[in-house]
Amino acid sequence: MSLIEVKGLTKSFGSLQVLKGLDLTVEQGERIAIIGGSGCGKSVFLRSLCLLEKPDAGSVVIDGREITAKGAPVNEIRRSMGMVFQKFHLFSEMDVMDNLCLAPVKLKGMDRQEAEKKAMGLLEQVGLASRAHAWPTVLSGGQQQRIAICRCLMMEPRVLLFDEPTSALDPTMVGEVLAVIRMLAKRDMSMLIVTHEMNFAREVASRVLFFAEGGIYEQGTPAEIFDSPKRKKTVDFIQKIKYFSFEIDSKQFDLMRLHGDIQTFGEKYGIDSKRTYRLRLCCEELIYEMLEHGVPEGSPVNMKLNISYAEADRASEIDLFWAGKAYNPFEQSDEGLGITILKTMARQIRFQPGDDLHRISIVL
Repeated sequence: MSLIEVKGLTKSFGSLQVLKGLDLTVEQGERIAIIGGSGCGKSVFLRSLCLLEKPDAGSVVIDGREITAKGAPVNEIRRSMGMVFQKFHLFSEMDVMDNLCLAPVKLKGMDRQEAEKKAMGLLEQVGLASRAHAWPTVLSGGQQQRIAICRCLMMEPRVLLFDEPTSALDPTMVGEVLAVIRMLAKRDMSMLIVTHEMNFAREVASRVLFFAEGGIYEQGTPAEIFDSPKRKKTVDFIQKIKYFSFEIDSKQFDLMRLHGDIQTFGEKYGIDSKRTYRLRLCCEELIYEMLEHGVPEGSPVNMKLNISYAEADRASEIDLFWAGKAYNPFEQSDEGLGITILKTMARQIRFQPGDDLHRISIVL
């Protein structure tokens, strides 16, 4: 049995038809990213699954029970879903622990002591155990969103629905929320994620849905959608994100060629000269830092640099992959000038050790 089955879902607002007979089946463990332009119905679709928006027609079956059926126990079926909104919607008059324990105690009859133990376990997983009795108003946006995710997990949902969970955050806080979602993805949590973070969608999703013309215009694996889209509107949307790659197989690589290629990339896609210079400087400093400390002396060099540039918000992201030592230069006590420069320019930084390749991502 599929986890979610949607058939003929239709929704209009006045004369504007947003969803036009949409069909979708979601299997247990799938991680589905939903992308598309503004106003294409992504959030309306997600809200329709739990009847926060009431569809005009069609059916939604969640874990074998039709939530859209006449007389269906809507609130009971909703408990199998957890929804994380753009805004955090924490109860400001309650501390973090009360926010987490309210629903499982009131709705599931969980013992308060048991609920607090479960809540502390979740808070530890997202790095907020020390904030268990803080008031939401003193927490950063990123911390509040992590708490909101924990609040969903307290109810042990079968699927999580994320409605652009980072869109209301300061850029410096986006990474901490995406890290929690990545953690859940590694645990095979079923998720539907409306997102404008394309690199994140490519990395985390098992399937990507591109919304246009009132429904799912094209769908496929991240590679199929981002690298080889088939339909015109998908191509037009994806091509707004520009990519650059450079491979390094020697510590004596051609730095001038790299600088020249990044400069050409910037000129081709209209990236302003200041941003292009920052890309060149950051790539140079990061590569040399990792060649010195991340690749043991005498070891072969296997390194790949990727740059992505989004026309929509002019965000640039540098991804460096390498084989060798799982070295995070941003956690060293004696960081040099290069790392200081990178930290000054970066909006967010992520380090991900791997079995074969390690990765550092820097958003400028």
